[in-house]
Amino acid sequence: MGDKSPEQASRGKKSPTSPKGAKSPKSPKSSEAGAQDPTSETVGILPAQHWVQSAQDHGYDDDAESAVGSLNPSSTASISSSILNYRTLHGRTYHGEVGSAEYWGANDEQQSESLDIKKLLTLGLELSTHVRMFPNPSFSDFADEFPEAEVIGTDISPIQPTWVPPNLKFEIEDCTQPWTFAPDTFDYIHMRWLIGSIPDWSALFTEAFKACRPGGWFESCEPECGFTSDDGTVRDDTALGQWQKFYEEGQRKTGRVFTVVRDGIQRKCMEEAGFVDIQEFSFKIPIGSWPKDPKLKELGQYGQLVLEADTEGYILFMANTLGWTREEIQVYIAHLRREVRSGKIHAYYRQNIIWGRKPESE
Repeated sequence: MGDKSPEQASRGKKSPTSPKGAKSPKSPKSSEAGAQDPTSETVGILPAQHWVQSAQDHGYDDDAESAVGSLNPSSTASISSSILNYRTLHGRTYHGEVGSAEYWGANDEQQSESLDIKKLLTLGLELSTHVRMFPNPSFSDFADEFPEAEVIGTDISPIQPTWVPPNLKFEIEDCTQPWTFAPDTFDYIHMRWLIGSIPDWSALFTEAFKACRPGGWFESCEPECGFTSDDGTVRDDTALGQWQKFYEEGQRKTGRVFTVVRDGIQRKCMEEAGFVDIQEFSFKIPIGSWPKDPKLKELGQYGQLVLEADTEGYILFMANTLGWTREEIQVYIAHLRREVRSGKIHAYYRQNIIWGRKPESE
């Protein structure tokens, strides 16, 4: 489905209406006092023992925490055994060997449930901003909406549903390798949530340009890897403030970029590839129920659901590369949940969507 794994991309052979631009919605604001001093010294990633000691100092009970305020939500191609031979880390599964693919997120049922909720977040965002980023949040819905189109979804894990519309098929493919599709094949190509898994973004966008038909559209949607706030409540020494530190350390270790939005990589690579009529839309996703605006509050509740449905699945791989034990990771996660549910920390993360057209042949 649409976000089952961020390696996945949608390619339609008949183009829907091209995305439309719109003004960015007003940023979530807060009347919370005490904005952070921008000149203050930033804090690096805190050691695992910091969170263990903090829990002991405050007398936190993880069992009680898990029981109170929980928001847990109730391919056509042949598959080789190596693809199904998933890697395992602390009981969680990750994709098998597919080309040179390296992805940091789990691919099991718990992670899939979190990504399914993310589709509802996409719908809520469209209703809130009046901008339709992706013609539909799932490939099945997309195929249903455009029955005359042939829709192909690619992934590095065979975790897609078996019941799909007849005009939709899934293929196992590593998008970091040269694409197997013929040039000028697709009217529309959509990618999302690939941060931390691409060694060369310029090469990826160049492959998309080759596969796109003249006059076709390419769209990329990526999130920022960390949380921030407008009022200084997300400090570097909070669990929410430390979230991005895991990915920044992972970026240094793996060489795969997580700071795609912050560094403006999407636009740079789209221009280099040769796309024209480029439009860009950046927006904020609150985490939690703290916004006063009803629409932003609803988005924040969905954002919290996505995060809490499988916090471990998003952070486990990166924390493990830093030498953290699973028990230490769980203590950190308990701190993060507590901050989100308190409503005192007004966190959000940025998402950036950009689309462009391949010029017509001369």
